[in-house]
This record gives sequence, structure tokens and C-alpha cells, in this order.
Amino acid sequence: MRRRLMGSGDLARAFPRVHFVGIGGAGMSGIAEVLVTLGYQVSGSDQADSVVTRRLSQMGAVVYRGHAAENISNADVVVISSAIRPENPELVAAHDKRVPVVPRAEMLAELMRLKRGIAIAGTHGKTTTTSLAAGVLSEGGLDPTFVIGGQLLSAGANARHGTGQWLVGEADES
Repeated sequence: MRRRLMGSGDLARAFPRVHFVGIGGAGMSGIAEVLVTLGYQVSGSDQADSVVTRRLSQMGAVVYRGHAAENISNADVVVISSAIRPENPELVAAHDKRVPVVPRAEMLAELMRLKRGIAIAGTHGKTTTTSLAAGVLSEGGLDPTFVIGGQLLSAGANARHGTGQWLVGEADES
């Protein structure tokens, strides 16, 4: 049976430090943003500086430019996407240190357990449909949490932690 990362009581106490390899990616940055808002200590690395990585830094995440083994020195769990190669130094270091490594999709699933989840999947139109669902819930006064692969124009972001009971997430294989 697979161990659930966030399955018990005080989640931030169980895995308070989360590191994202490729934190600037569309799917990764949204999850990182929600975790920062929830009070997790978030760090991550990316090959390039961007508007997204600067936003995460301003929110309180520690963002490294480039990938290096020492970037994960304090991580309790490491999140990767399918874009991360097996020889990535942070992934290798995580395995060497026996730090749990989870795919982005699994971390999104863990987030969805915290609320009532709506996952949007499919071949085409996931970002648009996820944005529409989040927008409808917002307009209805339900203040959802959302994690989208693109920017929701009305929110000016691809993710937001809402106070309502719903989480709308763009689900894909990465």
C-alpha cells in the first residue's frame, strides 16, 4: 500500500519542507503557491528566472536558479514533474538521502484531499475548462482554491488558496 504524504492530522508538521524541482513550470508553480499560502516551507529550483519564480520568491518560497544537490538539503519531500530527467542532481541527491520523491500529479492529489475536489482531465481544453470552473465557483461566492496550468485572468495567477470548501485542479499525467 502506498503511503499518503498528507494523510494525518497536522499536515505541515508531517512534511513541513517541500522542494520542487522545476518550480517555475505551470503545474509545479501553482501547487507551490498553494502550499506557501498554507504555511509550508517551500523551496524549488528552475533553470531560468521568470515572473513566476519571482512571484513565488516574493510570497516566501526559496527559489534557486539551476539544479544542485545542495538545494534539497532541508527538504522533507521532493516534488518532480515528468520533465525531470533521472540524472537531475536534486533527484539523485533525494534518492541518496532517502527523501521521499513524489510526482507533481500525486502532490496535486494530496492537496485535493484537503478540500472537496474537482479534477479536470482530458486531451484538450483542460486549462480552459479548469479556468471556467474556478471562475464560476468564484462568481458564485464559493471562493475556491484552484491550481491551473495557465493564468486565470480574473485572478492574475495560475493558483490561489481560497477559503471555500472546493479545490479545482487541472489534472494531467505530469
